[in-house]
Amino acid sequence: MRALVIRWCLNTAALAVTAYLIPGIQIHGVITALFAALVLGVVNAVIRPVVVVFTLPINILTLGLFTLVINALMLWMVSGLVRGFEVSGFGAAFLGAICLAVISTLLSWFIRED
Repeated sequence: MRALVIRWCLNTAALAVTAYLIPGIQIHGVITALFAALVLGVVNAVIRPVVVVFTLPINILTLGLFTLVINALMLWMVSGLVRGFEVSGFGAAFLGAICLAVISTLLSWFIRED
């Protein structure tokens, strides 16, 4: 349980840094950032695998690069679900998804799994 809360806080921090770095992404408040990270985690756990399976042929054709588009669409979708979390368009979502992946990876290096 503790690891889950720590990972949620790290994902919230990664989302906040992404919003700071990418001009088209805005978060209005800490509570919004926490909720947006939670919803993004649920969307990535439930909806994203289904989308990945349905887009498997194009993903194979692009050698996995289409996954970046899927990640951008998931981020953009969460902005439509969470009030106070805004992504201005697909371009901002695409850059935000790349930035979020890099920051999340860097932050997760500092966590040791038990």
